[in-house]
Amino acid sequence: MSPLNDTGAPLVIVGAGQAGAMAARALRELGHDGELILIGDEPHAPYERPPLSKAVLADEQIPDIGLLPEPFQAQSGVTLKPGRRVVRLDTARRELHLDDGTVQPYRACLLATGGDARILPALPPGTPGVHYLRTLDDAQGLRAALRTSGSMLVIGGGFLGLEIASTARALGLDVTVIELGPALLGRAMPPEVSRWLAARARAHGVRLHLDATLTNLAPVAGGIAATLANVGELRADLAVVAVGQVPSVALAREAGLLIDAGNGGIRVDAHCRTSAEGVYAAGDCASGLDADTGMHRRLESWQNANEQARIAAAAMLGRDVESSAPPWFWTDQFGCNIQMLGQGTPGLAYHLRGQLPQGSESGKALLFGIDGDRLVHAIAINAGGDLRAFRGVLGRPLACPPQALADPAIPAKQLARLALGPASA
Repeated sequence: MSPLNDTGAPLVIVGAGQAGAMAARALRELGHDGELILIGDEPHAPYERPPLSKAVLADEQIPDIGLLPEPFQAQSGVTLKPGRRVVRLDTARRELHLDDGTVQPYRACLLATGGDARILPALPPGTPGVHYLRTLDDAQGLRAALRTSGSMLVIGGGFLGLEIASTARALGLDVTVIELGPALLGRAMPPEVSRWLAARARAHGVRLHLDATLTNLAPVAGGIAATLANVGELRADLAVVAVGQVPSVALAREAGLLIDAGNGGIRVDAHCRTSAEGVYAAGDCASGLDADTGMHRRLESWQNANEQARIAAAAMLGRDVESSAPPWFWTDQFGCNIQMLGQGTPGLAYHLRGQLPQGSESGKALLFGIDGDRLVHAIAINAGGDLRAFRGVLGRPLACPPQALADPAIPAKQLARLALGPASA
């Protein structure tokens, strides 16, 4: 049964984060004027998450990070149900059961439930001095703690951990980052960028412990203690645990939806359709189909949430949209804006355009990751404008030698045209 020929039940979005809010906007922009309900388990209206580790922690006043401004909500007629949790999804009856006992029928349902912070058993949420950062309430709690603390341990050297470390250093805290892997962002960056980033963090005063073996982690009087093999005990006023997230798929699993065995996300096709008719999924909780490789993957990014929201919204209305844009991700840390286009894999040959900024100095650079004769990954350090020129080049055979991409004398737009060949002229 198509969602278009079902009863007059509303379209319902479960999850009021980036994907959920953007899907609501897209549905209205695509002309859906019927009843539209957005259910979120937080008490807040939808908001942007990227600023939580940066501006929300750093600013004296919390910035405006709302995704659905009040004028839009008033004009669009989207019914927002904050502070409500869906406890059961009945795909046969097309019903959602909420924690307040109400039952919400749906014509089509989008699951945009996101992810949850991965928990360290030794430091569960609620432990004094321990913080996890996933929600606005988490950020407000950490923000207050940063202003009464002098030192901090960050467990995890991924994007989130490093952004928090950067913000805390700018606020004057003594910061130590503990990373169990041998390199910072080792799965996302080539070795040369990982080494550069480690040097950058140290130049900003961060103490790094890489390839660390934690033998003990526990609250102590006045703070948190971490014991590392071959290092000994480290103490700080507070600890932030940033060891990744897990997709929030309990609702989908209990409803019998297909869950990807490899990445744990809700399996969806190229139109964000799940294994249950009338049910869609988007964002961090979804395992999407990569049209180029035919493989499923789960991407945790602002851009992917927006793209899948757009695709899912169209599919809920029985429409097709253009295929998803290539993966793009950014982070701001230690005085640098770092952007990535595409996805890196081990063994790629990288060509450097410009120079990586040394120490804490400013500067910009581009790195191009080549697989055979194709550009598959590009990294920009303070060069986001130049990176945009290569969106059309990604994944296509290069019409120039890969080494030519490193030529700083050729403007980026001209270089991108050169890489595409005469047809781009």
